[in-house]
Amino acid sequence: MIPTPDLSHLTRHDLEQVYDPAEDTFLLLDALEQEAEALRMERPLICLEVGSGSGCVSAFLGKILGQSSSLYLCTDINRHATRCTLATGKQNRIPLDPVTCSLARPLLSRLHHAVDVLLFNPPYVPTDTDEASDAQNSTDITGSWAGGTDGMEITNRLLQDVECLLSPRGRFYLVALKQNNVTSIQSRMLEGFGLTSQIIIERRAGREFLLIIRFTRTALGSTLIPAPEARLNS
Repeated sequence: MIPTPDLSHLTRHDLEQVYDPAEDTFLLLDALEQEAEALRMERPLICLEVGSGSGCVSAFLGKILGQSSSLYLCTDINRHATRCTLATGKQNRIPLDPVTCSLARPLLSRLHHAVDVLLFNPPYVPTDTDEASDAQNSTDITGSWAGGTDGMEITNRLLQDVECLLSPRGRFYLVALKQNNVTSIQSRMLEGFGLTSQIIIERRAGREFLLIIRFTRTALGSTLIPAPEARLNS
């Protein structure tokens, strides 16, 4: 098992300002570990995590890829999160490059069809539209969970940009709730952007049923494997 990144440098104050890695984070780590061999073979040059929070996921991806020339870009609307992401990169000797911005819009022209690995653990908790909008405008920790109608308002904004970002061999990993109508997400991405998808791992976490969906420009074979529970206790 690839070790979970060291987050011991994060203080109590940090975790009051930034999303503390939880079951959804660990499920995404398990999905990436499951795909580790394929990711290494692809030798990605540009990796982008949208909403990096603590920086845990991008640091873990860096551990998977090892010594490489990969660029690890991380965005977050929360300035405290970008500082934590930078610190997590240094703590784990992974060169993370955080940018304070909303989703990936400011980077679209520079990263057009250039991102080999795209990661997004979105705010997926259903709230009213005003709460989600206020959370994004406040640029604080509430922006990490308030997802608007059906928990999909923020996710839908990024989904519009995914095809523009992905390289010809790019992979997009999305965390979703079963209640987010995953089949509809997959259909929209296929019909609207020609991106095929597969649920590669899933897990029940309390009342939530979480899934990781992988999107690519071409179909990739994969077997759904139940995620190990060990990481939750690590």
